[in-house]
Amino acid sequence: MIRGSVLSVGRGYNPPVHPARALRLVKLVHTAVWAFFAGCILAIPVLALSGRLRAAATLSLVVLGEVLVLAANRLRCPLTDVAARYTDERADNFDIYLPLWLARHNKLVFGTLYALGELVLAWRWLE
Repeated sequence: MIRGSVLSVGRGYNPPVHPARALRLVKLVHTAVWAFFAGCILAIPVLALSGRLRAAATLSLVVLGEVLVLAANRLRCPLTDVAARYTDERADNFDIYLPLWLARHNKLVFGTLYALGELVLAWRWLE
């Protein structure tokens, strides 16, 4: 259920923002950010195995930055809290355009892939 009918966002005059439109925007941004980090996680072992160790290490640090943001926010993406302002829905994918099963198991799936990618990177770095 979408909250309210029309919202004003920010300081000063802002055109009214409809909650459904705001929620769609937050979900779109959240999905784009998720895709960026998922791509980084998938690229780490590929880059490491192809000998591009500095690129793999750079992506590893980028993802580590996201991990620290999540850790500082009680293991929740800050965009989840933003999305929650615009709806009462709380399904695992209420804040992102992902299938329910993936949103539910996202940290397990991509946390495991990140850890494995880090092992591949460490192995190649120490070779």
